[in-house]
Amino acid sequence: MTDEINTSSAKGFAYLSKFFDDGIFTEIGALAKSSDTYAEAVAAHGTVNGAGIYAYAQNADSAGGAMSKAQAAKIKKLYDLALKTGEPVVTFYDSIGGRLSEGVDLLAAYGDILKYSSNLSGVVPQIAVIVGNCFGAQALIAACADIVIMTENAKFSLSAGGDSSSAGENIKKGNIHIAVKDADEAIQKAKALIDMLPSNNLSTACIAYDEINAAAVPGESDKPADIVLKIADTESAVELQSDYGKSVKTVLATVNGITVGLVGAEGEIDGKSAAKAARFVRFCDAFSIPVATFLDADKFCCIKSAAKLTSAYAEATTAKITFITGNAFGSVYIALAGTGAAADLTFAWENASVSALSPEAETVIMLGDDFGGQLKNTSNPTAERQRIIENYKKENLTAVKAAEQGYVEDIISPDNTRNKLIAALAMLGNKRVSTLPKKHNNIYI
Repeated sequence: MTDEINTSSAKGFAYLSKFFDDGIFTEIGALAKSSDTYAEAVAAHGTVNGAGIYAYAQNADSAGGAMSKAQAAKIKKLYDLALKTGEPVVTFYDSIGGRLSEGVDLLAAYGDILKYSSNLSGVVPQIAVIVGNCFGAQALIAACADIVIMTENAKFSLSAGGDSSSAGENIKKGNIHIAVKDADEAIQKAKALIDMLPSNNLSTACIAYDEINAAAVPGESDKPADIVLKIADTESAVELQSDYGKSVKTVLATVNGITVGLVGAEGEIDGKSAAKAARFVRFCDAFSIPVATFLDADKFCCIKSAAKLTSAYAEATTAKITFITGNAFGSVYIALAGTGAAADLTFAWENASVSALSPEAETVIMLGDDFGGQLKNTSNPTAERQRIIENYKKENLTAVKAAEQGYVEDIISPDNTRNKLIAALAMLGNKRVSTLPKKHNNIYI
């Protein structure tokens, strides 16, 4: 009987055999049948690097992996067990769609899976791995995962016809988090993420105690996008949504063995970047993963997305540490570094500049008539205007001034950034915050 099941579920078994330690796992609903064949997915429990994991893999070798009542029943059982035991869920999608002959029953099955997945969201980590076709309702289910990994030959679309379904198109739209070459690389990425994530929202991520070195040492000329990669432990950084919202970089990594969400924000933060960072911060907060933000940004470009990001930081109760590495002006400072972000600790590099407004606006307001007077007697008003603003910025909008007013904890050199972050993580390791009872806020992410 086992040989027959293995043969009929060859692809699904292959994915799980590579995913679980030593290829060993316990099947859930092994004999469940759909019509006259075994159900089109393999559901199982096993370990990944010693950690308990639930996973299911659709099997394109059996009726094209088409969703059915039997397959849905196995998936719901798996979700129910994951909820009871508090262990992550990893899903492998490879299906031609659904068994249309099951009609309304199929719709109910899709709805049940969505409900179970949504109920698990924020309770245990969910990783979706798209290794083949993933269309329609199944695409909706996959998109609800915390992290979506997709191979270059897979297809992912709400359209049953697979419109705009390539990995390249999906990562540019922000629909997936990681694009990889093939299933083997996808499995390795999923296993690397499992290593860094806690089992559930009541546990903490694993901490490595071996000697750990930084990838590199940040320098004064480095931008946040460079710093978040250098500050991480060597080879630990996993960037999410790399080709979406490029004014913000979001990286899951370890720092001195502790899992941290690293956010690098620079320049003008556009709507896509703000939304991307908001979702990342909410994900980290759901599993009490500390968030370290590296900031060199002038302004937001979209009110709606800026509100999403501000809300995500303000509502997050996980440890939040901000490093101002360049500019932090107006609403950007308030949202990501100040009291609005409820940042636990804020540090600034020596060359940082902090202002309640843009330097131009603050200079004009604070100098008043003197500003206009200095421009009257010059042959090049544009150049003179810029000189006045730069002088005002150097004299009044410095990290020292911000520290004197209590807006910055300490002023540090770039090469001391990692040490400060490690110390801050140790300080905030037992952070606990009580919040008012409510379902959720009303700012949609």
